[in-house]
Amino acid sequence: MAEFLEVKNDVQLSEQYELLIKQLKSLLSKDERLITNLANLTAALKQTFDKISWVGFYLYDGEVLYLGPFQGKIACTTIKIGKGVCGTAAEKRETIIVPDVNKFPGHIFCDPDSKSEIVIPMFKNNKLIGVLDVDSDVFNSFDETDKKYLEEIVRFLTEEIII
Repeated sequence: MAEFLEVKNDVQLSEQYELLIKQLKSLLSKDERLITNLANLTAALKQTFDKISWVGFYLYDGEVLYLGPFQGKIACTTIKIGKGVCGTAAEKRETIIVPDVNKFPGHIFCDPDSKSEIVIPMFKNNKLIGVLDVDSDVFNSFDETDKKYLEEIVRFLTEEIII
């Protein structure tokens, strides 16, 4: 298991993600506990991208999304399906990019400094297991490049790591 993360800030966003994904394949292991993998994944994302102010997982218990491992300020502990960006992404079963959280109907303001957000739902055997939530304190921080690679990371996590 790799315990060092190489970060290159002087390359294109896609190259940053490609380097990160390569390293995640050594860092994460199906032999480790889920909480350990999720904790290291959030730390790796926060360490790699300066634009991320908060990153974490909300896990689904069959009723609500509850706060899992994260990096950043304290956060909301539960989110109902269909509520806020996380609950909406889970309900719609699709990634949501929000350039300005102030313009998202029903946005849940856990962090008043959050300006933009991307949420990727996670499924295993077609069942919701949670969402990956990534925030920035800068407007319009996330785009299709982030979506592509974050979805790839979630796919790796759900297909190769979570048993």
